[in-house]
Amino acid sequence: MYSLARPLVTQRLHLIPCSEEMAQAAISDRPRLRGPLDGDVPENWPDEDLRDFLHVYARQLEADPELLGWGTWLILHPDQHTLVGSIGFKGKPDRGAVEIGYGIVPAHRRQGYASEAARVLVAWAFTQPAVTRVLAECDRDNRASIRVLAKIGMQLTGEDGDLLRWELRRD
Repeated sequence: MYSLARPLVTQRLHLIPCSEEMAQAAISDRPRLRGPLDGDVPENWPDEDLRDFLHVYARQLEADPELLGWGTWLILHPDQHTLVGSIGFKGKPDRGAVEIGYGIVPAHRRQGYASEAARVLVAWAFTQPAVTRVLAECDRDNRASIRVLAKIGMQLTGEDGDLLRWELRRD
């Protein structure tokens, strides 16, 4: 099931799989990320939700190094030498499905970075034999995420209270 996760490159971005060492640095020593990223790390990254998740993710990677690629990826804008956000999956494929999530630093929003990063990460997922579907959830009133998910071809499949559920199937 595992494919070595290597950086993914788009027209404007580099997506870098977040290693255990990078996750630990993001939690407790953000300046240490400058070296592996060759870029600045904004003061407001990671947000509280991601910081909480990175604690768990670092422990999971320590226990299972093959999780790399199925968790957090860091989104770097190489021309600006800065981290613009993160994207990733909520674990390894389960019955052919992975769930994607993302967040862009506020100063870098509304520039198409989330769509660009999501498109390439979904394409990567579909090159993995174990993945047949990519899932996502977003709040009903999160217009930005709704636009991103629609742009990358995901289909709205249902609602659960204030959450909208999305799916994209491999052709």
